[in-house]
Amino acid sequence: MRVAGAIFLFIAIIFSILLLLPTPEGFPILEYHMVTDNPPIDAEVYNVPPEEFAAQLDYLQQKGYTTLTLQEFMRAKHGKLTMPDKPIVLTFDDGYANIYTEMLPILEAHGMKAVVYVISNELGKDGYLTLEQVKDLQLRGVEIGSHTADHLALVGLEGEFLLNQVRNSKIYLEWSGLDTIYSFSYPNGAYNSELAELVKREGYLTAVTGDVGLNTMESNPYTLKRVHIRQPTFGITEFKWRLLKAELAEKISLALRF
Repeated sequence: MRVAGAIFLFIAIIFSILLLLPTPEGFPILEYHMVTDNPPIDAEVYNVPPEEFAAQLDYLQQKGYTTLTLQEFMRAKHGKLTMPDKPIVLTFDDGYANIYTEMLPILEAHGMKAVVYVISNELGKDGYLTLEQVKDLQLRGVEIGSHTADHLALVGLEGEFLLNQVRNSKIYLEWSGLDTIYSFSYPNGAYNSELAELVKREGYLTAVTGDVGLNTMESNPYTLKRVHIRQPTFGITEFKWRLLKAELAEKISLALRF
């Protein structure tokens, strides 16, 4: 019991010190997957019910956040756009059908923007967006990005097999009538420097990872950090914790550099 108490005290002290450190610069990118009241049982953890999602957007507006797409971030990075005072990016991986039927109406009701990463070979399959829905999402201001052709773990793949996962999804979407695809999401958030270079070489301008933290104008656009928003157990309080998680992760990262 004494050892456990000492460990708890140590953690509490470290946590308190981190909270007292200055708020780091940067903006969060949130990682969502599903927004539905009826998620598959094996994917419930990746779902945020519509009522909870609406409450999260309400909270972001109350706190003065302004959503932007990653294309807008890159325009700002190159001096073509002014960043809002409190930017935030909402991203959705995999391209589930409920993004169109349930997430989009809530997003539009709040006047917000988002980035949706689709798995090109899953389009039109049960539970996934159709190509026409993806086109309509883009027409309505949602940025469409690639989540590869088949959602395979890319780290460890080599040669043409790896290249095709990165290249073919982009080509398919563009040749199907969508505007140029500039953004990429690494499956499972896993990447390495060689993969980031490949994504850059294939014409993408940004790529998001599974690394937790904040992003700045100086961030490498091919290793952007996100914070995963999972099915909440404690409502909006848990959402606030997850926003805080990105800030604390950045504080830890900065502290380790010194």
